[in-house]
Amino acid sequence: MRVEAERLCWGVPGKTIVRDVDLVVEPATTVGLIGPNGSGKSTLLRCLAGLRRPSGGTVRYDGADIATWPVREKARHLAFAEQTVEADSDLRVEDVVMLGRTVHRAQWRAPDTADRSIVGAELERLGLVELADRPWQQLSGGERQRAHLARALAQRTRALLLDEPTNHLDIRHQLDLMRIVATSAQTVVIALHDLTLAARYCDRLVLLHQGSVVADGKAEDVLTPALLREVFEVEADVGRDRLGHLSVEYQEGANA
Repeated sequence: MRVEAERLCWGVPGKTIVRDVDLVVEPATTVGLIGPNGSGKSTLLRCLAGLRRPSGGTVRYDGADIATWPVREKARHLAFAEQTVEADSDLRVEDVVMLGRTVHRAQWRAPDTADRSIVGAELERLGLVELADRPWQQLSGGERQRAHLARALAQRTRALLLDEPTNHLDIRHQLDLMRIVATSAQTVVIALHDLTLAARYCDRLVLLHQGSVVADGKAEDVLTPALLREVFEVEADVGRDRLGHLSVEYQEGANA
């Protein structure tokens, strides 16, 4: 699924949060949104997901304006996982993941064999099988994050929008998640703070600053010392690790 934003704008009275963003994400590619806090990453994702109506511009999926789609139609085409997972619920982990299947069933119809198979596969993929019967309130922050991601994956959409999905995850689960994203056949837009993870697993990076796109391209073209100094206000060395992956090392105490 091709995702496209054209001259997208959104803001609150007296402040523009997203400013004239043009973005094209080709089918089955993974694009990472990077930038400092307040740069507009989360707001842009919510506009792409149809959760916020832009004050200007258009969001299109395969050429169709998402603003014309009913809520259920959006949920069949795209899944969105928020940065913070809060819920006051007694649902079990398996029940939470099963919520991702509701858009594919008629109202009040119980899950069928296919639904249970998909949910089981995502519980396995996110390492949640042993937690399937555990109540939501008994989960750690990282376990909740993984369950929330499993729900989004169980939705089986052609596009997947993720807002800081590695928050609360330990290193092992961060790497597991990013491998899942990188090998997905879905079109993925993912906001990340970890620049080295973004460089390793994303096909392309989009750097946001004060609501605007300041760089868009391959990791080596976006993660340059000059741009990191300009946008993040830090001095950094950009090189390669022993496996040849791009890595970013910050110079301690060296602010731009």
